Amino acid sequence: MPTSTPPSPADASPDGAASNEYTVDELARVTDTTVRNVRAYQDRGLLTPPRKRGRVGIYDDTHVARLKVINHLLARGYTLANIQDLIKAIDDGHDLRSILGLENAIGGRWSHERPKTYSLADLVTMFGPQTPSSLARVTELGLLERRGLSFVAKTPGLIEAAAAMAREGIPVRELVDAIMIARPHFDAIARVLVDLVVRRLDRYDEGSLPPVTEVPALVEAIWRVRPLSATFVEGEMNRALEAASGDYLGGRVATILDKQLSGAARDEADKAGKPGAAPADGARETAGAAHGKREKP
Repeated sequence: MPTSTPPSPADASPDGAASNEYTVDELARVTDTTVRNVRAYQDRGLLTPPRKRGRVGIYDDTHVARLKVINHLLARGYTLANIQDLIKAIDDGHDLRSILGLENAIGGRWSHERPKTYSLADLVTMFGPQTPSSLARVTELGLLERRGLSFVAKTPGLIEAAAAMAREGIPVRELVDAIMIARPHFDAIARVLVDLVVRRLDRYDEGSLPPVTEVPALVEAIWRVRPLSATFVEGEMNRALEAASGDYLGGRVATILDKQLSGAARDEADKAGKPGAAPADGARETAGAAHGKREKP
């Protein structure tokens, strides 16, 4: 199987030493692929044809190196069409590690969280019993990925936060609803920010890679900008949450105060209108004055 380190596209024997030779069966076995794949790659131009020795095709270490490159890229999720473009770039003088470094800077994960596996019992403990439809909605959103009897979260921090909110009495259904409402907006924000990050590529012709000498500096610049984009989003999100919660709580508190004041005013009015109720200060003064007048001879 291909290793995680990208192989060199030209691992031929150094100093002009004789290269190893392989039949198609031997080549397939050495590179952990199939004869059918070898021939398919040849048909697509990904692999140069073998030398002929009589009726037998003879491959060498350059074919081994190229197949290792193809296997490595397939393992990273590239299609054969993508690989064809990359192979052309390699043939044009680009270094594979530089190309993959640029690809990783642009398309690599933005989160450093490690995926975490949860059993169904774990999820029940965290969220309480859930219906199959609830689990289906969560998996459709990609928050959890089902693997056999277990579930894998690519961003376990989000799952842990949701569990904490569920413990505070917020139903899981409402949490999922909130994510469904917010996601299109986050997607739009992400597209804008990614465009800002990779805009440095716009000065090159569309469909072509930057010059070999400029790739390392471009990769470093993109890696520097990436965390700044996340900080930008976090700052704006905090501002929006503060504004929304302030507006909501301010309105709620104002409503409560209005009710309290209205209730107090009604209570005073009720007391004033009851028989035998103590008269107000003004009424007592008036009554006292009248009583004093009657006591005079």
